[in-house]
Amino acid sequence: MNVMARSETEQALVQTARRVLPAGGFGNFASDIILREGRGGRVWDVSGNEYVDYLLGSGPMFIGHGHPEVIAAVQAQIPLGTTFFANNEHGIRLAEEIVEALPCAEQVRFVSSGSEADMYALRVARAFRRRDRILKFEGGYHGMSDWGLMSLAPKHLANFPNAVPDSAGIPKSVREEVLVAPFNDLETARSLIAEHHDELGAIIVEPFQRLIPPAPGFLQGLRDIATQYGIPLIFDEVVTGFRFAYGGAQTYYGVTPDLCTLGKIIGGGFALAAIAGRADIMAHFDRGIVGDDGFLMQVGTLSGNPVAAVAGLATMEVLRRPGAYEGVFETGRTMMREMAAMLAKAGVPAQVIGEPPLFDVVFTAEAVRDYRGTLRADAAVQKHVNQHLRASGILKGDSKYYISLAHDARDVAQTLEAFQAALATLPGRG
Repeated sequence: MNVMARSETEQALVQTARRVLPAGGFGNFASDIILREGRGGRVWDVSGNEYVDYLLGSGPMFIGHGHPEVIAAVQAQIPLGTTFFANNEHGIRLAEEIVEALPCAEQVRFVSSGSEADMYALRVARAFRRRDRILKFEGGYHGMSDWGLMSLAPKHLANFPNAVPDSAGIPKSVREEVLVAPFNDLETARSLIAEHHDELGAIIVEPFQRLIPPAPGFLQGLRDIATQYGIPLIFDEVVTGFRFAYGGAQTYYGVTPDLCTLGKIIGGGFALAAIAGRADIMAHFDRGIVGDDGFLMQVGTLSGNPVAAVAGLATMEVLRRPGAYEGVFETGRTMMREMAAMLAKAGVPAQVIGEPPLFDVVFTAEAVRDYRGTLRADAAVQKHVNQHLRASGILKGDSKYYISLAHDARDVAQTLEAFQAALATLPGRG
């Protein structure tokens, strides 16, 4: 294991951050590392330490950091204007591309973050349905709104369908507006929806929940019961949109929602997200169609920002090329296969779960089908391995390897070598 040296400059920045930022950071990744630069599938910190980057800015950098075509598009746009608070050609072209790519998308409304996209998707569904309650799935992440932060990662498990707030400051009344079901349990979801269908304004789900793929028939079952009762089905594709396939998880898994939310990849590393879906639901953003009573007001200073839009368009151009997704999937499959083999050989009770573009190792021998399954994992072992990986020049989040087009054989080899070494440091092994 190589211990990363920290320069005086980086140490001073960490101390400054602790003084001027709550908890010393932006609320995202660990605050004891200050990144300076990213190129391709790698990043460097202020001290000059180099890492294979599986964090990828929490996913947006799907084609790699500093892609020359994205940089060229952004550099061409910046002298022409960085924001207008008005329609611009690039935003319109990006919306057109999304409509052509995604099965559910007839119209698009831009915002600046995935949290906004999820919040407005729920709101527009409630406006359309004229019902207040939503159904979500325990462990599903749908942004930072009060509704999104119900039963994301509850410390105290409640009986379904009771919701548990994950943050201070959420009004108690929100609990009554959110019903919670276990992911991949179609029978429980069907029962709850049937019982509460006349109260529900929306069903929202990550088609691939954090790291957990949908069980066969689960998404289609949700689609069927949502259709039966006329409840809008929302796929949160902020993570999976354009990552699993050019048409998102809805294309990859073959199930079409009524609405979806997008972010990360569509902005090419800049602040841009979107709600996309059926025109009759999206009409609630248009006062001229639905009138004052049905109108959903939505404005955002940077919505459809031209710099983000050109970055997104350039990213999508790269993704449309032959072999783009095949390469990502091959990289991910190789890593998943080799890690699983190492775990088996070492006799470590663990499994590799996810899909090739997005996966991780979960240190439990038991099947993981939902949030409560993840709680059976050995968090101490996970933390130990992640720390060893980072000290060996592998940067990843607590629970994800994001794979990019830029990751190459050298990156994979370094990662697998570091993972093998990390396993050897576990108690009782050497």
